[in-house]
Amino acid sequence: MLQSITRRFAAGILATAALVFAACATQSGGATTPSSVPGINFRMVETNGIKLRVAEAGQKEGEKRPLVVLVHGWPESWYSWRHQIPAIAAAGYHVIAPDMRGYGGSDKPANVDAYDIKHLADDMVGLLDAYGADKAIIIGHDWGSIVTWNSVLLHPERFKAMIAMSVPNSGRGATPPIDAMKRAYGENFYYILYHQEPGVAEAEYDADPRGLLSRLYASSDTPRDPPTITDPKRSAGGWIPRLGKPRTLPSWLTEQELDYFADEFKRAGFRGGVNYYRNFNRNWEITPELTGARIKIPVAFLAGKDDVVIRGAKADGLRASMSKGVADDLRDVTLVPGAGHWIQQEKPQETNGFILNFLKGVK
Repeated sequence: MLQSITRRFAAGILATAALVFAACATQSGGATTPSSVPGINFRMVETNGIKLRVAEAGQKEGEKRPLVVLVHGWPESWYSWRHQIPAIAAAGYHVIAPDMRGYGGSDKPANVDAYDIKHLADDMVGLLDAYGADKAIIIGHDWGSIVTWNSVLLHPERFKAMIAMSVPNSGRGATPPIDAMKRAYGENFYYILYHQEPGVAEAEYDADPRGLLSRLYASSDTPRDPPTITDPKRSAGGWIPRLGKPRTLPSWLTEQELDYFADEFKRAGFRGGVNYYRNFNRNWEITPELTGARIKIPVAFLAGKDDVVIRGAKADGLRASMSKGVADDLRDVTLVPGAGHWIQQEKPQETNGFILNFLKGVK
């Protein structure tokens, strides 16, 4: 019953967005093409020396409310925000969700260094420039949260408020992060360390995009077959065989939605997204100015209570860590029961409510 109600709610939002926010020109210029979601259109936008495919909807000409930028993570795409774009647009905002560099219909630079945090933050600022926005509200999930935190820290004058989902920030670490992970995991498998091996992880993922995505998108209670690799050592094999094959999809993901994600990675490949991970140490090395840096604008944090990224942390602990580490105006920390890592897809109604309530409080 709850699933049916949620889907009817989403359908109503989509219908409203389709009627009220049909395609029209923005200050960024260029033609739009329809996406697979009614009321959401694509535009190719030049930013920071590359082109990004941007999904967009909402108020444009004469808009008074700030631009809202949605930043996806790995392994995702603009489509991860398919439930949020119509809801935010229907509330009167102009909302954009790019395929980040390396993903979907966006450019995919060859150089690993082209995916460092300064390039990614500059991409976001370039989008603001392209859309004629002096400031914007930025919302990120997973790697998109890392981009969001750092975009605000590196370009504080360009952002009015921010929401991070899944990945908190307690401030700049004292040592390079990959070095710390190597000490912690040694010869055992850990996916972030696996992603450091040139050409290896993307070759595995490119050979079976749907196999990887179906395993990663499964919920904690999704029934699975036993993994075929149980040896913890990296030498025993890659990642997909370590993740039990799900026997069914989670209730929040349809076969058609999974097909869309898989098809995007079939054409784009995984290399671009994996390159983000290969810049963890470089990101630390090139941002010494962020030591002790603080965020002054309003901040909120949202995650599933069962998200593996927060490792069982409680809301009070996360609030204390982020307030001490980086955020001066942390307005809300919410952990949603019954949700894991893919919060905006698993719990779209709760996520939309959280976002819209936060937006109401931003002047």
